[in-house]
Amino acid sequence: MPDLSLDERRARVAAYDFRGVHPNARFGTASDRYAGWIGQIYPEAYHAKIKTRRKRLDDDTYEERLLPVASVRDYFEHFEVLELDFTFYRPLREEDGTPSNNLFVLEEYAGHAPATARFLLKAPQAFFARTLRRSRGGRPVYEANPDFLNAAAYLRRFHEPAREVLGERLAGILFEQEYQRQREGPDPMENIAALDGFFDALPDDVPLHLELRSPHLLIPPYFDWLAARGLGFVFSHWTWLPPIREQWQRCGGRFTAAGHSAVARLLTPLRVKYAEAYALAHPFDRPVPELSETPEARAMVLDATALVFQAARQGVVLNLIANNRAWGNAPDLARAIAYRVLEEEERRRTG
Repeated sequence: MPDLSLDERRARVAAYDFRGVHPNARFGTASDRYAGWIGQIYPEAYHAKIKTRRKRLDDDTYEERLLPVASVRDYFEHFEVLELDFTFYRPLREEDGTPSNNLFVLEEYAGHAPATARFLLKAPQAFFARTLRRSRGGRPVYEANPDFLNAAAYLRRFHEPAREVLGERLAGILFEQEYQRQREGPDPMENIAALDGFFDALPDDVPLHLELRSPHLLIPPYFDWLAARGLGFVFSHWTWLPPIREQWQRCGGRFTAAGHSAVARLLTPLRVKYAEAYALAHPFDRPVPELSETPEARAMVLDATALVFQAARQGVVLNLIANNRAWGNAPDLARAIAYRVLEEEERRRTG
């Protein structure tokens, strides 16, 4: 895409086109097929193609209105990267090697997405979660994961088929680990040793990025280990994590991934649980003041903007992923950050 003036980029952002906002930033979202984005990202014609499903959270039930996978063609007319999270819940191949339904869905995405599309995939929790949620007698229980850090199973059932389907369009794989209280979680140094054995067995053909949701594990040796391994630290704006600016300080003011890439995920407001944020944001068709007009929301936008300019200073491309639950509407959150990036660029130019 040719260089555009600030005014041209502002005009594109006003139309929810985030391609080329900044050479060191790829704007994208966490998931994509929301009917609430019709009129922003998707044409009005998609009103005739909406399918619904029920989602239950705590004691409430919500109707989710979704578009067909083919809508990804329109998505990439606005964004440069897409995070797909359905792969978190089920690998691409079953234990016996047969394709899972998720493999067919990923193939459908690949078939409809343009050659310039870039995807971030979440690694299955089956291989990176210490515990897995099960249902016993209608009540949730958490059990030890027998395949935790099983590198051979991860490669065979996820990594290799993901590479086969997406090829060079696979921009990275995200490893998300659940929150653990300090008194119940692993020793930070033992955690590093366990992770090292797992990642030592993985190839370096795809950028790998880690999001550990337990603040007590984010110690200086962990960041040093990430940098030595060339693994990316995910800057995550999430319920129980410290603010991104504190994560940046803990990380030593650096991006740790090899290959000059990084990931920031704006997921939920700090100290707001998933179900509460979901209830506020649903049906994801507009900014929600309780989410978007708070001091914490303004700080999130400023922190994301600062990461873009840190990425420029260090020669890194930042994949900036917006989530509906952080703002009410992910495209509008992306627009708020994009405008702020352009304002800061103009300020720096005029000095």
